[in-house]
Amino acid sequence: MVSKEQIMEAYRFRHACKEFDPNRKISAEDFEFILETGRLSPSSFGFEPWKFVVLENPQIREKLLPVSWGAQKQLPTSSHFVVMLTRTKREMLPDSAHIAHMMEDVQQLPSEVAERKADLYRVFLETDFGIMDNERAVFEWASRQTYIALGNMMTAAALIGIDSCPIEGFDQRKVEGVLQEEGIMEDGFGVSCMVAFGYRVREPREKTRQPIEQVVQWIR
Repeated sequence: MVSKEQIMEAYRFRHACKEFDPNRKISAEDFEFILETGRLSPSSFGFEPWKFVVLENPQIREKLLPVSWGAQKQLPTSSHFVVMLTRTKREMLPDSAHIAHMMEDVQQLPSEVAERKADLYRVFLETDFGIMDNERAVFEWASRQTYIALGNMMTAAALIGIDSCPIEGFDQRKVEGVLQEEGIMEDGFGVSCMVAFGYRVREPREKTRQPIEQVVQWIR
């Protein structure tokens, strides 16, 4: 078992690495481990709205540079660069093919259980969260699930001494346009964020965070 101190050390080690050593590559075994922690991540209703696109092609990375202001150093230098895709509202509706696939083929629910879950899910979207009629709100809700996978992947990387950087500094529509032109992003997905992995070229400055008493409230 990993000790608590080893886990805390990984959190202290992890930082948003802006530039990586281009001569150091993550092994296939280590990166498969990182991806697997993303695949095994939890999601609301267990519907896994994500897809992880690993961009190894240098020409496509180059095409993303003009529309990704927050990845100017990470795109050229990172060992592995991942675009985190999330399914759109059409794909996340209770009667969509994806939701049926998740309940029937992946979760292998009996038909009556799947019907009850679909009804509960519909109430959740329509009433509990009130987002059913809002295209963007459904995508952002699904993106929050993708960010769980993102966080797990970065923590897993830190645990084995690999650096990462989450990236939101990009023009979403233009990035999606590049991926569509390259035949990478199929219809029914949108870009939530990006994340770069590799090895740092220099040590970061000391981590800064609010003290625990400012972010935790105990109600007894």
